[in-house]
Amino acid sequence: MSEKNEDKNIPAAALGAKRRIGGLGRGLNALIEGSYEKKSERLGLVPHPVNSVGLIPVAHIQANPYQPRTHFDQAALQELAESIRVQGIIQPVTVRQVGTNAYQLISGERRLQASKLADLDAIPAYIRKADDQQMLEMALIENIQRENLNAIEIALSYQRLVSECNLKQEELGDRVGKNRSTVTNYLRLLKLPPDIQIGLRDNVISMGHARALVNVDSMEQQLGLFRRIVDEDLSVRRVEQLVRNGAGAATEEDRKPTEPAVPVVPPAELKRAERHLSERFGSRVLVKPGPQGKGEIKIAFDSVEDMQRILHILQPA
Repeated sequence: MSEKNEDKNIPAAALGAKRRIGGLGRGLNALIEGSYEKKSERLGLVPHPVNSVGLIPVAHIQANPYQPRTHFDQAALQELAESIRVQGIIQPVTVRQVGTNAYQLISGERRLQASKLADLDAIPAYIRKADDQQMLEMALIENIQRENLNAIEIALSYQRLVSECNLKQEELGDRVGKNRSTVTNYLRLLKLPPDIQIGLRDNVISMGHARALVNVDSMEQQLGLFRRIVDEDLSVRRVEQLVRNGAGAATEEDRKPTEPAVPVVPPAELKRAERHLSERFGSRVLVKPGPQGKGEIKIAFDSVEDMQRILHILQPA
């Protein structure tokens, strides 16, 4: 029995619902080609003009050889793939045509990978004209501005823009929306030994730690201080102090544990302080001790009006 004859046996309301269902969940593809149908003869055979958006077969899109991103979170890609299965592609990728039915990705690597995981045959793409240098520049700048790159990936991207795109640091700052000092600080990270760069890339140390280590004279001292940062969980401020004092390498004095600035507050004293403050403010107060005699006082409030009442009490007479 043909589909047309089958439709005669379906109530009108149900038939309308059946036809409406076909238009849901197609994303931008539905606006471009009107269908997700897997018919290869409909995909990629019509040439797409430059500066237009078209539905391009995934198999016809090559990876971007200038992609600075080397690692993609697989769990995040799976989440994006599930979203694409339901909603389709919301924002088209950007490509350039490099041959008959052959395209090269400029930007949108995550969307392309997720589309493959979602088993899409074709995705919407904006086709534009670009030479190799423009490809590199656009890919790097797009990733720097839109992706959560780590500090080393950003530094490497900046270095490629300077060396391969022949940009001066002032020009680079204008392109990526950063001042020259910021660009310089990132580029200086590439002078650090590989072990420290890997530690920064993997979030073992922070950008602040790395910037302090750059100012250490020798590689041996840099690595020695890097190991201390990891082993002793040194703060950025502490590392900056060591570098200013010329302590790139460990000294016996530096290895001594820091003595508390003041004696630890006895628990009974803390409880008395909490009771006194709770009575003073008419609210629950928590006194939380910290290291080296430091701590914090938390005052609870139940509403905006209650907060304003507490603030009024805190104001000087």
